[in-house]
Amino acid sequence: TVAAAYPDLFAPVGVHSGLAPGGAHDVPSAFDAMKKGAARQTQSRPVPTIVFHGDRDATVHPVNGQQVIDAARPADAAPAQPEQRLSAGRRKATRQVYRNAAGAVVAEHWLVHGAPHAWSGGSPRGSFTDPDGPDATAEMLRFFRDHARKDLASG
Repeated sequence: TVAAAYPDLFAPVGVHSGLAPGGAHDVPSAFDAMKKGAARQTQSRPVPTIVFHGDRDATVHPVNGQQVIDAARPADAAPAQPEQRLSAGRRKATRQVYRNAAGAVVAEHWLVHGAPHAWSGGSPRGSFTDPDGPDATAEMLRFFRDHARKDLASG
């Protein structure tokens, strides 16, 4: 991703139903990675990352969400106990939080149960949206606020 290539320019990253950096190098390898995952490329300077992915995504296999997290998290980051989340009686999701050795959150992985290849919590009027899922937009904004770069926030 651009953030992996330029970590000095980017604060946190949000990925929804995507591939890990370096997972594809042309159209055929992209289609192959979308179906079964691809070798991950570890980032030299990880950027805080939040990922949403549906576990019934038939377009981009859910293994890709975990591969994005694995590529983004520092080597010392360990996952906390998974949390089950339910949003207003809608789809359940499993949220996995990763913390570095100092205890800071460096990554979050949201696996939305029963969700297809669609934006979780999106408007029912949109295309490729899943209004029954947790609100990916709200959670990503929360994550971005929590991980704002200090040098950019000060103006």
